[in-house]
This record gives sequence, structure tokens and C-alpha cells, in this order.
Amino acid sequence: MAQQLTAKEPTAEQIASERIYLQFGVTEEEYELVCKYMGRKPNYTEIGVFSVMWSEHCSYKNSKPILKKFPITGERVLMGPGEGAGIVDIGDNQAVVFKLESHNHPSAVEPYQGAATGVGGILRDIFSMGARPIASLNSMRFGNLKSERARYLFENAVAGIAGYGNAIGVPSVGGELMFDESYEGNPLVNAMSVGLINHDQIQRGVAKGVGNPVFYVGPPTGRDGIHGATFSSVELSEESEKNRTPVQVGDPFVEKLVMEATLELIESGIVLGIQDMGAAGLTCSSAEMAAKAGNGLELYLDDVPQRESDMTAYEMMLSESQERMLFVIEPQHEAQAMEIFERWDVICAKVGKVTDDGRLRLFHKGEQVADMPVQSLVDDCPVYHKPSAEPVYYRENGMIDSADFEEITDLNKALEDVLASPTVASKEWVYNQFDYMARTATAVPPGSDAGVVVIEGTNKAIAMTTDCNGRYVYLDPEVGGKIAVAEAGRNIVCSGAEPLAVTDNLNFGNPEKPEVFWQLEKSADGISEACVVLNTPVIGGNVSLYNENAEGAIYPTPVIGMVGLMNDLAHITTQSFKAEGDVIVLLGETKAEFGGSELQYVMTGKSAGRPPAIDLTVEKNTQAAVLASIRAGLVASAHDLSEGGLAVAIAESAISGKLGAKVALETTLRADHLLFSESQSRILLSVKKENVEQLASVLKEHDVTYATIGEVTGSQLQIEVNGAAKIDAPVANLEKVWKEAIPCLMK
Repeated sequence: MAQQLTAKEPTAEQIASERIYLQFGVTEEEYELVCKYMGRKPNYTEIGVFSVMWSEHCSYKNSKPILKKFPITGERVLMGPGEGAGIVDIGDNQAVVFKLESHNHPSAVEPYQGAATGVGGILRDIFSMGARPIASLNSMRFGNLKSERARYLFENAVAGIAGYGNAIGVPSVGGELMFDESYEGNPLVNAMSVGLINHDQIQRGVAKGVGNPVFYVGPPTGRDGIHGATFSSVELSEESEKNRTPVQVGDPFVEKLVMEATLELIESGIVLGIQDMGAAGLTCSSAEMAAKAGNGLELYLDDVPQRESDMTAYEMMLSESQERMLFVIEPQHEAQAMEIFERWDVICAKVGKVTDDGRLRLFHKGEQVADMPVQSLVDDCPVYHKPSAEPVYYRENGMIDSADFEEITDLNKALEDVLASPTVASKEWVYNQFDYMARTATAVPPGSDAGVVVIEGTNKAIAMTTDCNGRYVYLDPEVGGKIAVAEAGRNIVCSGAEPLAVTDNLNFGNPEKPEVFWQLEKSADGISEACVVLNTPVIGGNVSLYNENAEGAIYPTPVIGMVGLMNDLAHITTQSFKAEGDVIVLLGETKAEFGGSELQYVMTGKSAGRPPAIDLTVEKNTQAAVLASIRAGLVASAHDLSEGGLAVAIAESAISGKLGAKVALETTLRADHLLFSESQSRILLSVKKENVEQLASVLKEHDVTYATIGEVTGSQLQIEVNGAAKIDAPVANLEKVWKEAIPCLMK
């Protein structure tokens, strides 16, 4: 938590004798290590700087061993983990830049500003690389919407995303939502941004050139957000609601000006290094830029723009005031840089210089107030290999047959109940608050499998999605991790694009609990294997740990953000049925798999058993077959089967297409098992009758199991199983249930 400051800061001796460093999240052993690196006891500002740089949020000290599991290279990867965002080549001297990050703890305390500044921060990660943001996405988790607190957090987080994103003019084109008691009190608010860049404009956060000036850009520094990084590296407590100082306040109108000015500066070609001030503010940006260049920095804090009087060095270094950047240029370009920011009415101040001594030196009121080794701040934080233990619940769930429930006979009602579940129900209440058509390049808005944005001046487009089912990961972290990557890939492919790479956001509980660390390492194993098989390297991401509530840890939720490339706009595909008479084809095999399913949650309010199994070879073949079929012009619509299974997928394609469907299924399974199982690697296609034979040839060539199950019709959804009618409902009625579920709960 943020230290309550007094007029006089404690001395180095008091910090040591009274163990004040513990309040900063620094352990006894870490404090001794700091003293060793410093060669003396640190003063108040220095221990504050070390505490944020050595927090989990900045150092990844608990998760580094896990992150090493991920594949991070590939033919298209231009920049992997380590910078503000990863970069992937898309041909024609262009690249796509993207990143996914969390703002969970701030959103739990102040949901509007927590979510809004999450959007602002991820946008800065993108344009600090030299890229123009072209789209935003989100991935959010909240408690049961019957809870007043969950509704409050949900409503205000959505408003914060909309308020910031709409004002800055970057379209929000996709995302995902899940509601479950596991996230009660500790919501997950993950923000993703995607940008475009030319290869020759790629920037890095490095402080190059001894003697070069260091510039501060953006609004003045205040006392908001002090110790935000350490706040995000501990469990939330009852005090969190009272202590709002770590939560920053953003201004999207200022960010818009900062973005445009920064992009113009980068385009001028004079920037040697640039980084946004995100977690840990001025501390992290200055220390990391110096470390990556193998240099040092001097900062003159009296020259830092300040919006509050009598700010201390400690406060200025740890503030996380928003919309700020740090950059380095050569002295002869100072006037040019200043002119650019003056024209955009953005503050730009020279606050330091690059040195050759490997030290971060801070000067305030004519005195040197801190002197720290840069390498120790950035690279020497201890890395912990936490103990891991298989949880008791995991073994117990292995003995549960999730398909062993009394057969559901009223399948019309079952479909309506699942469609009305907030996790499955229409998200229009959310995305209608977003300006998803800003910049007028959005080809596929929210509501289909993936958002699609056209690359201006080309015949190409970028598809993007965020995916993860935390219930699956809870029941089997390794399998759930594989499914998160596979589902993201299916969504990209169903949109008509080739998956390129992923960014991840690992949302977990307290890693000091062996059962939580086991979840983290096992899910990473699954993600890594899936990324290797599906050829989607991990080019960056974020770790958010200590997500706990009174009942314990949240469901482990490693969100996958994936981006894909479409080389021809004619390949854009959506989930909606297109024309009466089109043939409906189901790819994949359905088994009785209900662990973590939406039907299980609707019936019991719990998740139990094991999640659906997944064969990554089958997944790879299925995705390849669908993409080949789309590129051959054979597919009218494509929709991934996920929450709710086959019945929900057919209903969603019918609802979005304003058409009906007549489906006849033959099976040895129970009808309720067939219609609501969530077996993996399944995709629903609709094709024109004249294309069925050619589609079958492509599917056989890729060794994909498939069945022709019906056709698109007028306005009724009719499903027969083994000759008996099981579902028969007007699509308009299903649409009403699906669309009104969330608005009714939010009244």
C-alpha cells in the first residue's frame, strides 16, 4: 500500500531499525540484498525505488521461471518480449504491434478509473513503439451479476473503457466476458491494443548516447498512483477500498495529443529511445531505458513538471500519473522536438541526461538525493522458484463424471437458460457503449468470432481476439491452457485470417501458495505446447498475481490475445448464416464433456470434473482445413463452438443472420449431451449447396471429421436428434432471451 508520508521522511537508519521497508513489500532478505548492492543502507527514496522495481508487477520475480517456458521466436517475429509491445511482420514493410495487460486491482477499488487507465496505458505501450493504434480489445471477469457489488464493478469498468477509448478515437472491436462467483470482489480487467507500423519506424526503450538529453512528455506529475506497482503485487484487503491513492486518474483528451505528438516525433527520425511511464512511473522508464543501453541516467527532479506543491523526490519517482512519456535524442535536435510538442500543446521538459557510469542519480533542490546501480534495479532482483503442489480439489475432480446428471427432457428451456446466462448472452449492452467504428476501418465489429480491421490502402486486414475459459483452467490447468490458445486460433481462422502470434495475460492468485503456483506452471505448460503446435509464438504479455478474495484465489485465467493476418478482404468471414438453402456442416467430434461447461454452471452454479479433452494435432488440422476452405471461397459462415456447445452455436449463427435452421442429427449420445457438450476442435460452417462436394474434399484432405447436419431456413430453429424433435423455437424468441439477459440484470 502507499506509504502515508509525513513532512519529514525517515532516515536510512530508521528505515533499517524500524523495518519500514516491509511496508513497501520488501522482505528482510531483499532488504539485505539491496544494502549489499548499494554498499550502504538505502534512504527513503532509494528503498521506495527498489521496492517498485523489485515488485512482481515490474520484476516478474515469481513468474520468470514460468515465462521461460514460452516459445518466443518465429519467422515473422520482429520483436519479442522485453519491450513495450511485441511486433510481427505482415509483409510489405509493415508490421503489427500488440500487447495485453491487466488493471485488476485498480479496477476492484475504483472501477471506472481503473479500467480507463488500463486502456490508456496499453495504448501508450503501442505508440511508444512507433505504431499507430488501430484497435482495442478487452477481456473481463466479474462475479455473479445477481450480486450488487459485481453489477457496480461491471457497469463502471465498462463505462471507464468506453469513456477513455471513445474519446481517444481508437475503436474497441472485440473482447470477452465471463461471470462467476470466483471473481467476486476481485474482477479481472485486461486491456489489449493493436497497432500498425513500418519496419523502419520501430522504436526501443533505450537511453542511448552518453551526454544526450532526456525529455519528459505529458501532463504534470501528481501524487496519484504512488506505489501502484506494489499495490498490484499484493492481495487485496478490506483496506483496499479505503485506500484509493494507488488508483490513477486518466485524461484521454491529453493522451490523444500526447499520442499524435509522439508519433510525429518518431516519424521525424530523431528519437534514439522512448518509453511510456507505466507501472512505477518515472522510476521504471528511466531505470529500464538506462539498463537496456548499458548506461546510466541523471534526473533533475526540480525540472519535472509538477501539478502539486512540495512534492518529494520519492513522490515524483513513484507517482503513476497518466499520459507521460520519456525519450532521448541528440542535443542538436532539442529545438525540433520542443517545437513539435509545443505545436500539439503538450508539455515537454528536459529533465536529465545519459551518463556512462551505470548509476541512476537523482537530484532535487540542489542536492543528490539518490544514487543507485541501474543493473541492480532492473536485472538483479532475486528470482524465486516457488514450491508447487497439486491441489486436493484437482484430485477430487478427477473422480467426478461431469456427464452423469439426470437427462434434460425440455431442451427448448435448456437452450433458453443457457442463452440467458450472462457469459453466453449477447454483449451488446457492453459494446454498444464503445465506438467500434472510429477511424472507419472496422470490417467486423464486436459480436462475431473475431474483430477485423482493414489496413488502409491495402487489400489486407488484421483479425484479433481475446480468449480464455477460467473454469477449464481451474479444473485442469494444462488442458485449459491449451484450450485458451486453441480457441483463440479458431476464432481467428473462423474470421478468415491466419493466426500469427499471441500475447498473454496470466491472471492468478497468490503464487506463494503452492497450489496456485502449480496452476500457474501447469497452465504455462499447456499454453507453450499449444503455441508450438499451432505456430503462434508468444511475443509479449503481462503477469497479474495475487488476485484473491475472501474465498481464496480466483479461477486461474491465462488470457490469450491473438492476432491474425488476412491477405485478401474477400476472405472476411463472420458467424452469421447468410442465405436460406445453405447447407450446415459440423466439423469435429462431439463427446459427453461437461466439466466447466456453461450448462453445468447454469444447472448447479459450480464447475466440477475435468474440462473437455483436446488433441492439438486435430486442432491444427481443423484450423488449416477451415482456412483453406475460406480462401477457396467455399464458406459462407464459420463459427467456433465454445460455451454452450452445438445448440448455442447454431442459435448464435441464426440470430446474427436473422435466419432459421433445420438440423437433423444422428448420434449414440443422449440428446442433451450432444447439444450442450463443449467438446473441442469443433466449428460450424454454412456453405452453398454447390460448394458442399468441394468442401468435403478439402476436409478429407486435412483428415477432419465432419457431418452435414442441416440447412439454413426462414425463421424457425428446429433440431431433431435421431428423428425426434428436441428443439423447435422461433429465432426471434431466442434472440429476445439472448439480448435481454444482461440489460435485465443491470436494471
